[in-house]
Parts: sequence; C-alpha cells; structure tokens
Amino acid sequence: MTTTRSTTEPPADIPAAPVAVARREDAIVTRNPSQVPARLRRYLALQDFETRALKRLPASIAGYVAGGVETDQSLQANRAAFRRHVFLPRTLRDVSGRSQSRQLFGQTLQVPFGIAPMGFSALAAFDGDVALAQGAARCGSVAICSAASLTPLERVAAEGGSTWFQAYVPGDNRRIEALLHRLRAAGFDTLVITADAPVAANREHNARNGFDAPFRITPQLVWQGVTHPRWTLGTLGRELFRRGMPHFENMEAVQGPPLFSRTLQRSTIGRERLAWDQVRLARRLWPGRLVVKGLLAPQDAAIAADCGCDGIIVSNHGGRQLDGAIAPLDALPAILRVKAGMTVMMDGGIRRGTDVLKALALGADFVFLGRPFLYAAVMEGAEGVAHAMSLLRDEVDRGLAFLGLGSLDDLSAEHIHAA
Repeated sequence: MTTTRSTTEPPADIPAAPVAVARREDAIVTRNPSQVPARLRRYLALQDFETRALKRLPASIAGYVAGGVETDQSLQANRAAFRRHVFLPRTLRDVSGRSQSRQLFGQTLQVPFGIAPMGFSALAAFDGDVALAQGAARCGSVAICSAASLTPLERVAAEGGSTWFQAYVPGDNRRIEALLHRLRAAGFDTLVITADAPVAANREHNARNGFDAPFRITPQLVWQGVTHPRWTLGTLGRELFRRGMPHFENMEAVQGPPLFSRTLQRSTIGRERLAWDQVRLARRLWPGRLVVKGLLAPQDAAIAADCGCDGIIVSNHGGRQLDGAIAPLDALPAILRVKAGMTVMMDGGIRRGTDVLKALALGADFVFLGRPFLYAAVMEGAEGVAHAMSLLRDEVDRGLAFLGLGSLDDLSAEHIHAA
C-alpha cells in the first residue's frame, strides 16, 4: 500500500521554515501631518509657481522674466538639451542613507543647486532680492545677488545673508577698484563677473510689451497696472510706500538712475571694453573667490584658468543674449577637459530634480536656477522660495533612489544615455 504525502508538508530532509510574525509597528506606517503651510500645498512642482506668477504679473514684467531673445532659439535649446539625455538606472541597491550635500569652495551646502542672479527681481516680487537670498539660506544653499538689482547690495548681504555678488564689470580700472571696495565692505566673499553681455541684447518682446528701463510712464504701462492690481498694490505700491522710488543700486560703487525717469537716463558702464585684462586686475585686487559667468567655449575656460579664476559658470544667460548659442549642457563636456582645477558650475534650462542630476552626472560640480525661484518669490515671498527649493530637493532625492545611488559622489556619466 503506497502512502501519499500531503503537498502542504515539507519534504523530510528540508526543515520547515519558521513563521515570522510581523509586529504592528513594522507593518504600519503612520502618516505624519504635513508641515507645509496650507497656502503652499497647491504648489507641487516649480511649474505651478510659474503658471500662477505669469498671470499675476503685468505683460511687461512677465515678458521680461520669461522671454529669451529674438527667436528664442537659445531659450528653447536649453530645455531640449536635457531631453536628449536619459537615465540608465541601477536597481536592487541599498539607498536608505541618501545624501545630496555638496562641497562648494570649501562650504558644505545641503543641496547641489543655488539661485542664479536675476535683474529686476524686486520689480517682479516684493523685496525680491532679499526674499531670494533668505529662501536659499533657509534651505542651506546660496543665492547670487545681481548687479541689476533694485536693492542695495548691503541690504541683501545684511538681511538675506548673501555672500555672492554678480557684477557687470566696467572696462575702467578705477571704477572696478571702487566697486570691489564696496563689495568687500559689505561682506561679500565670492565675485561673479558676467562675461557674455558686452552690449544690450535684442529683446524685441520687451519693446512690444512696453518694458524699457528706466521706465517712462505710458498709457500701455498704466493699463497693465490697472488690470493687475495685485502686483500694482502688493509689489510696486508696497515698495514705493516703504522705501520710496527704487533705483539701480549695484551697477557700480555709486547709486544709479531711478526706476522711472522721464529722460530715460541710463547708467553706462562700458561693458563693450571689458576684456581678460580686467579679469586679471580683479584677480589681483579681489581677496575672495573669483568666478566668471557666461562661458561656453573651451578656449575661454582655459583663459579663465590661466587668469587664476576659482571657478566658472557655463551659461548662455538663460537664452537671453546671443540667439542660437549652444546650450550650456551641450557645452559642458568640452569645457571639463580644460578646467585645470577650477570649479565648473552651470545654469540654463533646469526645471526638475532630474535635470539637476543629469547636469551633475555629466560633470558639473554645482548648478544654478533663476526664473523658477523668482516665480516662487512673486507668489509667496521668501517662504515660497524655500518651498520651491524643498520641492526640487525632494525630486533630487527621489531621483538618486531610483538611480540606485546613495550619494551624489556616486553619480557619473555611466548613469546617462544619449537618446
């Protein structure tokens, strides 16, 4: 008589596996209440700030912030460059101890991205220059104060904690010395010289929308103000009430013309005469870190290294100068081959955490974003900027996990595939 063994019993030579009983605390995760203020919960990505901000701003200001130059070819190329690169993720790796902190010039930053310099920030957002600096500081990052700002650089340093300043250096040695003295007195330690703006760009959309600084009051501008009362009262009106007429504060060592002027007097700083000799002069005079922004050609990167620059920012000015210029992401590989020990940073076209990771994987040490954080300041001030940075930080964190990485130091070109 044969005996049939039950299929539910293990064979005699294989011991039965012990039954693990999951504890309640291991099997259930309690959702913590959101620490994000209720008014900020509607912003789930940087694009959400942009959509709302462009509706709040008058056409002249919105067009200035969002627009590129001429056909917008460079502006569009910046985004297209990221779409041409896709990820090659690794799986089944322990990524529980993820970190995205970054060393930049000896300083440990909590995120691998900062805020690029943007002119007229305080015209788009109330006290925009200070709000951007404060938002960056709250997230353990940096914001670069713009020479084209309407807020005295001393206030941005004192109230926003900014230590980076972007300068449109004049081609005049005496005026350079005076500006550097002012920056040192204010406590700035990183000077960023913009190299890609020898003349004013052909921004035709600005002329069509009535944007021309200093501004002259026209029926077109008046109508835009009437139809956008939240900006007129909440931004421009508050600024005029609290601090009076805004001026161009930081182009040189002295205050520039007012924001509104009947005669349209402009500050002329002789940028068309700026050359590498002035960069060498700045290197001799400036005791802090020296960065040149707006380089795309590897030959210029090699000259910057020869001038003693500590770093460069690969940039086409957000697509706002030369139409048809190469996208910074595409220019990056050739520049890295000649960096000669410099820190290589990049801006242009970054809108998601995955964009940040692509730029870092291709060799950038750090990246900057401009417009997205200004839109956040337009809508929610410094708190909105901090929230926008936290959204991007979380996207970077998730991206690291999906790539199978625990640290940015493990990120390389092996994780990128050219589509």
